[in-house]
Amino acid sequence: MATDYDAPRKTDEDLETDSLEELKTQRADKTSSSRVDEDETDAAEGFELPGADLSGEELSVQVLPRQQDEFTCTSCFLVKHRSQLHAGQSSSDGQLICNDCAD
Repeated sequence: MATDYDAPRKTDEDLETDSLEELKTQRADKTSSSRVDEDETDAAEGFELPGADLSGEELSVQVLPRQQDEFTCTSCFLVKHRSQLHAGQSSSDGQLICNDCAD
């Protein structure tokens, strides 16, 4: 059975029932019912991950200073290896930019 994709999808009865006033009231009903006045802080306080009580945990991270073969990109401020220094870098302006930021 062939399908005519150019044919209108609504029948004549549907077009008659969809008056402008009906569409306006339906739209008003949808927008008024979808609005919810909820305080974000109250919602966040009630949200808790199961088994995720990390209040007693302490993080320990060892921070190393920048090494001789590393530089700090002046665009993203990440410490990168010298091999990631942009090749078109001119030494006169003093701006060290990594390959990722130069693209």
